[in-house]
Amino acid sequence: MKQSPITNHQSPIVPVPYFLDGNNLIGRERGTALPSEEDRQALVAELAGRLRRTKATAVLFFDGPGERRSCLGKLSIRQAGRTSADEAILAEIGRSRAPREIVVVTADRGLVSKARDLGASTLSPKEFWSRFGVSERTQAREEPGRVDVDEWMRYFGDEGNRDR
Repeated sequence: MKQSPITNHQSPIVPVPYFLDGNNLIGRERGTALPSEEDRQALVAELAGRLRRTKATAVLFFDGPGERRSCLGKLSIRQAGRTSADEAILAEIGRSRAPREIVVVTADRGLVSKARDLGASTLSPKEFWSRFGVSERTQAREEPGRVDVDEWMRYFGDEGNRDR
């Protein structure tokens, strides 16, 4: 009988984690090298909305002062502190017991190369966004509201609302 590739039966199976290069994602999307706090919050909201409907988990790494960590359901956010987000991502891959299960999302060629050298997979931001579809917020903006036919009939039935 063939043995299962998962040999550690003590810990639960965790979905593939995505490690996201936050500043790189914002730079690609908004064309800025120095994202504002508003840019970061918009990215967090977009990611949380897209991940909510999946089993995927993601860790969003930002360059920035002070090492901070927070969690929004399936999305964890980390400020790299004194190191860069790239260095924090690589350190996290290096500490992982299963680096081949990690997918790094970035367009930074240097980070792509180093992440692959450590055993992680990579995706471009474009591939990541297409994989996770549109967010609930974007979908709500794009879906037209329902039309109340009776209301339209009353409106156009009123002589005052017709062009003469």
